[in-house]
Amino acid sequence: MTEINVESRLSPSVAKFVLHWGDLGNQWGVNRSVAQIHALLFISDDPQTAEDIAAKLSMARSNVSNSLRELLGWRLIHRVPIFGDRRDHYAAEADIWEMATRIAQGRKEREIDPAEQALKSCLAEAQRDDQVSLQAREKLESMLGFVSTMSRWHDEMLNVPKPALMALIKMGSGITRLINWGSKSKEK
Repeated sequence: MTEINVESRLSPSVAKFVLHWGDLGNQWGVNRSVAQIHALLFISDDPQTAEDIAAKLSMARSNVSNSLRELLGWRLIHRVPIFGDRRDHYAAEADIWEMATRIAQGRKEREIDPAEQALKSCLAEAQRDDQVSLQAREKLESMLGFVSTMSRWHDEMLNVPKPALMALIKMGSGITRLINWGSKSKEK
């Protein structure tokens, strides 16, 4: 885990959370600084200025500014006006479901939607190309079907009320028993 000099600026448990969230973000393809700033804002009781963030995380002010812009673009943080202070203050989305939904939606728009469009285009070209085997076309069609189905499922899940979605998630594999997909095969 990457160390940052936070001993005098953050409590050890907050520093540990910030470091771990930064490492997790890095594993998910998110810049470590962006993830650390998000963690700090999420765990903070009060909105923070860019200067506060830079000081607490020992980061360059320009790095903080760029990271804040990215987090604003993802709608994971928002500006908070403070009476009598002209500086921008930032706070993170506190609702975990809302945060997860925004991340999933952003990733879908940046990764899944372009992949689906590329697969549609590739399949259309492959169907007109006599040099592409039937098996290759079937594989492209299968992949497109999977990606399209998952994309539609994602969009449908956005409309499910949070309590119902949580109930489905908590059911886990029990949902298969509910609809009899998970039942044991009948006696031979």
